[in-house]
Amino acid sequence: MDQYPKIIQGGMGVAISSWRLARTVSQEGQLGVVSGTGIDTVVVRRLQDGDPEGHVRRALATFPDKGLADAVLDRYFVEGGIDHSQAYKSKPVPTLPVSQKFLDLVVLANYVEVWLAKEGHDGLIGINLLEKIQIPNLPSLLGAMMAGVDVVIMGAGIPRQIPKLLDDLSQGKRTAASIDVTGSEGHTVEVDPSRYGVSVLKRPDFLAVVSSALLAQVLARKCDPPVDGFVVEGHTAGGHNAPPRGNTGLDENGEPVYTAKDVPDLQAFRDIGLPFWLAGSYAGRLSEALNEGAKGIQVGTAFAFCTESGMKPSLRQDSIDGAVRSELTVRTDPKASPTNFPFKVLHHEETVSDHCTYEGRERICDLGYLREAYLRPDGKVGFRCGAEPVDDYVAKGGNEGDTEGRYCVCNGLMATAGFGQRRRGLEEPSLLTAGDDVTNIHRYLEEGEQSYSAQRVIEVLLGTSS
Repeated sequence: MDQYPKIIQGGMGVAISSWRLARTVSQEGQLGVVSGTGIDTVVVRRLQDGDPEGHVRRALATFPDKGLADAVLDRYFVEGGIDHSQAYKSKPVPTLPVSQKFLDLVVLANYVEVWLAKEGHDGLIGINLLEKIQIPNLPSLLGAMMAGVDVVIMGAGIPRQIPKLLDDLSQGKRTAASIDVTGSEGHTVEVDPSRYGVSVLKRPDFLAVVSSALLAQVLARKCDPPVDGFVVEGHTAGGHNAPPRGNTGLDENGEPVYTAKDVPDLQAFRDIGLPFWLAGSYAGRLSEALNEGAKGIQVGTAFAFCTESGMKPSLRQDSIDGAVRSELTVRTDPKASPTNFPFKVLHHEETVSDHCTYEGRERICDLGYLREAYLRPDGKVGFRCGAEPVDDYVAKGGNEGDTEGRYCVCNGLMATAGFGQRRRGLEEPSLLTAGDDVTNIHRYLEEGEQSYSAQRVIEVLLGTSS
């Protein structure tokens, strides 16, 4: 980045950070960020919904491999959209060895989302990915780079191999990313840019999402090449949080106990010398962040509930109304996510945060992004998830206790963005995540208004609102 933005719009997963939101933020002079998480599913479901405004098809028309773009259209596009009672058509899931169809679709989908976010302006666009969801990451990076992405942001793990992968892809090299498999080593996912008709690509900057200076030092000094900067995220941020340091147990509400050990050492970040942004309830604290030596702040929750976000409008409005009435409750749930990372859950009676809704949902794992790869007794790679049917998980060598209280985060977040699967006439219930600052989202409402825009969020954050 030639110029550092003061505001990074958070990369909320599964289309909440949609191309529309990222494009709006970028046009306002800040860093707009799309989410690459599950974007292959999102794109094919947009096509099955009829792509009513033609955005996906417009982006596909520019994809270098016209044959691949046409094949995806032929398989998934439905003129006028499928009936609301009809199930979405399935798509390839992440497996090892990975299928070429899966790789192709992930490359294309990330290209589409970034291309739409960058269309018609020259502002900065980033993409957010999760280290925990390893198999799609390399093709996601390639697709995003083909569309000219400016910044890659990644957390939920230690993304030490990403800077080198970005170097290789920018030079058009066939390259491979290592994949963690419990009980085995040497597994990779490989992509070749020449397959899609590209050679030299612009290399984006890479910002690692971290919560400790120790991890930041490793990524800055022991990676070759080093990362380009950091988003320093505290435990009040939405989505997945880093676990507390030390054996602190749970409080009376069953939430992880965070202590002073979990407060990032900002002096250590200043000593590293790379640019950093502060995240986790930093909305309204831009001046404080700048005084601490940060280039600015990353804000997710405020943007998640603005009109340009990809959240289902009814959930968005209910949450804003709840904030006005001081009725919102956020819980840091240590069990919700199959990743074993604590996960912020915003309570809403029509989502899986409601006990009856959770118990009434059939356990199923058919998207597979958060599954654990493991070595089966026959020597092949298998996949298991604590949110799948309990008997299936145990049969795969999993501990039954690890299934208790697990949410299907993949399907739940897909439903929150309006792309919930329909099974036997029932639509997948949503899962809402938000940072602790969600209780304050009504601060962005102008007098007499019930909703707010991304532009309004930026004005308030920068202190330029009237």
